Amino acid sequence: MTQFGQIFGSLLVLSGFALAQRGVLDHSSRTYLALNLAGSAVLSAAAVLEHLWGFLLLEGVWAVVSATGLVAVLRGRTLTKAPN
Repeated sequence: MTQFGQIFGSLLVLSGFALAQRGVLDHSSRTYLALNLAGSAVLSAAAVLEHLWGFLLLEGVWAVVSATGLVAVLRGRTLTKAPN
């Protein structure tokens, strides 16, 4: 389960990133944020099972940031873009 979970979680995060890079998804869209949240949550669980604390920190923070952004979007707030 751990290897499958790591691959599945990685594919979720990477698919959102790839779609955003191609202009298919906006970085503040529900789909992009949900893919990031789901993928990072799966990867966080895998990190706990394997006792990979640095990876857990990375993915845990990624999940929290994604969840915060998703909640904001679901509440009708607009996420700001970084200046070019």
